[in-house]
Amino acid sequence: MHKIIDETPEKEVDKILDFSGFLKAKKEKKLSNDLTKASESSLDFWDNDFENEVWNNGSSSR
Repeated sequence: MHKIIDETPEKEVDKILDFSGFLKAKKEKKLSNDLTKASESSLDFWDNDFENEVWNNGSSSR
């Protein structure tokens, strides 16, 4: 990999760095989206009548 960069004209290295940054941002966005989906699915677990009743009854006695 270093050989490829070393053989690339200096004015083209910026393009390689830009593309590398793009790939990194794309990976981070996918990770963020995956975490968002996971958190949403875990919230769905608690969104039911039984849990709502327990929460409402427990919080009113405080």
